[in-house]
Amino acid sequence: MENRRVVVSGIGAVTPIGHGKEGLWQGAAAGRSGIGPITRFDHSALDVKVAGEINDFDPLDHFDAKSARRMDRFAQMALAAADMAIRDARLSCDPMQPDPTVGVTMGTALGGVAGAETQHERFVRGGIRAVDPSLALIVFGGSGSSNIAIRYGCTGPSNANSNSCSSGTIAIGEAFRYIRDDQADVMIAAGAEAPLVGLTFSAFAIIRAMTTNPDPEQACRPFDKNRDGFVMSEGAAVLVLEELGHAKRRGANIYCEVLGYSCSNDAFHMVAPRPDGSCAARAMSNALRRAGIGPKDVGYINAHGSSTPLNDKIETSAIKSVFGEDAYRIPISGTKSMHGHALGAAGAIEAAICAMAFGREFLPPTIHYRNPDPECDLNYLPNCGVSARVDFILSNSFGFGGINSALVLGRYDE
Repeated sequence: MENRRVVVSGIGAVTPIGHGKEGLWQGAAAGRSGIGPITRFDHSALDVKVAGEINDFDPLDHFDAKSARRMDRFAQMALAAADMAIRDARLSCDPMQPDPTVGVTMGTALGGVAGAETQHERFVRGGIRAVDPSLALIVFGGSGSSNIAIRYGCTGPSNANSNSCSSGTIAIGEAFRYIRDDQADVMIAAGAEAPLVGLTFSAFAIIRAMTTNPDPEQACRPFDKNRDGFVMSEGAAVLVLEELGHAKRRGANIYCEVLGYSCSNDAFHMVAPRPDGSCAARAMSNALRRAGIGPKDVGYINAHGSSTPLNDKIETSAIKSVFGEDAYRIPISGTKSMHGHALGAAGAIEAAICAMAFGREFLPPTIHYRNPDPECDLNYLPNCGVSARVDFILSNSFGFGGINSALVLGRYDE
């Protein structure tokens, strides 16, 4: 059977730089920082002082209080972003008429661990009767995708992954494969994370993965010589993926086409990337090959760009190994400099930005870039985005456990 073509027809987002597709795009294009001082919990014992908090999200703007109580914050944001994306796609999803051709994939590194932490504090103070009866429904990583499926009657393929910071990209890649292989016509592909609570946040602080720079205007600086760790954030993004013929028949707006996807594992270390970057490079080159394009075709790379000393250096090296001299030609940006690192949601947020870049004909910047690093010597679009019409975009996501993923998107022209 010939592979079917897959397009993006809807986008929704809840992020530190803006909500909805317009809020996200405007924040990214303007180089707006969503990083600020931590306000959610007592961080006085930590050296880490900043995070990408979302303080203007109210789940009751999207669903009733009873539904909200039965979801962790990550699932609340996922469901809100899904609602935005489905409305943007002008899809008719009725839970009273379940549709087996519509499915859901979702990525989240930690799932409802933050909610579990809160409930454990209640348990310690007041015993089991103080614990929310919905705890078992709140904690598991599949609660986000399941709540989306229930709300919209999506009885097609359902998949929730917990592949660290590659989770959002993998969710989109798997959704792409479901449609390509004729297992679904429409997939709601999501990434969501809500890790900003004391113990969960501290777990990353004590392994020294996060920046100790207290200045929000310098803390997250991918590829900068003085980078010293990532800035943890929260958020969610959802892309509606659709079989091309299905989208055209209903007159959907098409943002771009999903062309290639690949993942690999460093099989090296739980935290540090493989020093030669070979497995990350293989994820990129395989994604390009499966998209049917070569390195010279790529017009923009949205880098993982976590702002950690090792990751940025090795990602740069991996890009060079795949693209050769073209690596110096291709504009690259680390948008985590703006929205922070939302772990399992990051790849979905970045894919949403990439999908919109085709029609907007603009590439967002890497902000907070001040001091060039000789080992990171590519064009990272420092501090200012550029107008550009590109035909193919590569988006990278790499995570703990050595999990690498890469996604290729293409301009859609009738």
